[in-house]
Amino acid sequence: MISVGKINLYPQPVKLFVGMLSQDVELLAQLAELLQNLYGPVDMESPVWQWEHTSYYEKEMGSGLKRKFVFFEKLIHPERISEIKLRTNELENRFLNESGGRRINLDPGYLDAAKVVLATTKDFSHRIYLRDRIYGEVTLLYSGNSYQTLPYTFPDYRTDAYQDIFKKAREIYKQQR
Repeated sequence: MISVGKINLYPQPVKLFVGMLSQDVELLAQLAELLQNLYGPVDMESPVWQWEHTSYYEKEMGSGLKRKFVFFEKLIHPERISEIKLRTNELENRFLNESGGRRINLDPGYLDAAKVVLATTKDFSHRIYLRDRIYGEVTLLYSGNSYQTLPYTFPDYRTDAYQDIFKKAREIYKQQR
């Protein structure tokens, strides 16, 4: 690592996670296993939560969606998030429903001590282009002893349950560093 004074010129490793959204709890488990084959062991996961924060996915994926997060033990270089998002898009496409819609939505991201970042294929004013049609979004900022939301933070990421999981993952990350 090259540094100038106390400034590192290269980004520090970050903790990879994937948020999964599906009606099918068994499919969540199946994809968690496939993701472990790609990115190594999971060192933390969330419970399976009912997901009722928006109707955005209802037309494509149906109602009664459930959310689960898996956090990976092995830290990654942050620039890998674009490649990982492209790979999770490929996985989504392997599990389409009979009408061609997704049965599972995979949202990779990473956290470090200061923030939670999500990868997306959708551009918007608050997102920055990374590479290969992938954008990054800082979704939560850590300040004081808690996460702070931003005007565009998704409703589910504003909940205490999500923020508690990310705080636990952040503590694991800090120990790993």
